[in-house]
Amino acid sequence: MEKILIVDDSRLQAVQLKSILEDEYDITVAQTAKDGLSLASTEDFSLILLDVIMPGMDGFELLKKLQEEIITQSVPVILITSLSDVQDEQHGLILGAVDYITKPFNPQIVKARVNTHIKLYNYRRQVEYQSRTDQLTGIANRRQHDRYSFTKWNEAARLKKPFSVCMFDIDYFKAYNDTFGHPAGDKVIAALAKTLSFYLRRSTDFLARYGGEEFVAFLIGDSSQQAFEHLKKIRQAVEELHIPHAPSVSRWVTVSVGGVTVIPEAESSYDFYLKIADAMLYDAKKTGRNRVVWANENMEQLREGRPKCLNPVDKPKASGYNGPSAEELPLFYKH
Repeated sequence: MEKILIVDDSRLQAVQLKSILEDEYDITVAQTAKDGLSLASTEDFSLILLDVIMPGMDGFELLKKLQEEIITQSVPVILITSLSDVQDEQHGLILGAVDYITKPFNPQIVKARVNTHIKLYNYRRQVEYQSRTDQLTGIANRRQHDRYSFTKWNEAARLKKPFSVCMFDIDYFKAYNDTFGHPAGDKVIAALAKTLSFYLRRSTDFLARYGGEEFVAFLIGDSSQQAFEHLKKIRQAVEELHIPHAPSVSRWVTVSVGGVTVIPEAESSYDFYLKIADAMLYDAKKTGRNRVVWANENMEQLREGRPKCLNPVDKPKASGYNGPSAEELPLFYKH
C-alpha cells in the first residue's frame, strides 16, 4: 500500500483528509512542519499533502526544505489551500509543488488528484530505476556508478573513513564466448553478478557492471587487509561455481581482481584511485589471473602470494594498460 504523509496543524482537517484516503493508502499525519520534515526524511512516502498556513515554519518554508534534501526532493507535494488563496497556489507551484487541493474538500477531487500524482510518481521511479540498472544482471550500471561514487567518496572524505575501490574482470572471456557463444557468455556475466551481489550486500557496499565482462565495486569502512581478505573469498566463490571454461585456456571460469584502499581527502579524486584499482587488476592479469592484487594504505601491494612494494618504475608499459603512469604514481603516495 502506498504511503502518504499529511502535514497539517489542524487536527480536524487532517482527520477529514485521512478519512477520504485511508481505504486506499497508508496515511501518516504530522501536525507541525518540523515533525513533517523529520518523517519525510526517514520514511518512504509516495506523496505529501501540505497545508500552507501553519504556525512557526509554514508550508512554503517546509516545501523549500523538502526540495533541498536529496532524499525528499523527488517526492511530489500537493498543497492544501483555501479557494481564495490564488497567490499562495502560484507561489507554491513555483517552489516545486505539483498540484493543490482546495478547502472545503471534495472527496472525489481529492482522490482523483492524489491517484494521478501517485501514478506519475511510480512511473517516474520506474523510468529512473531502468536508467540506472544494467538490464542483463539487474545490478547498477556504469551511469549509476558514476553518479553514486562521487557522492559516497565525498561522504567518506567528510567522515574520514577508509574507501576501497575494486575492479573484477572475467578471465579469458573472449575465449569463452568464442567456444560457447555469446548467449552462454551472458549467463556467465549474470551468474558472476549474482555471486558478487551476495558477498557485497552491506549498506556500505556498492556494485556495478562497468562494461562487458568488467565489474566495479567499492566498500566503505574496511581496512585494506579486511577488504583484501573479503575479495579473496569472493574470487574463490566465483571459482567454486565450477562453470566449465574453454578447455584450451582454463578448467573453470574465474575472475581477476584489483583494488586499492585509501582514506579520501578533500583534494583527492575518486577517478584517480579507480585508475589505481585498474592498475592492480592489470597486475593480477599479468601475474597469472584468478587472483587478487591490492594496494594498501601504506602503498604496499598485497597479492595472493607474497606482498610487493609498489614501485613506479616497474609499472608495465604494454599497450592496453590504462592505469596510472610512472609519473602519476608518486602523487598516489601524497594522498
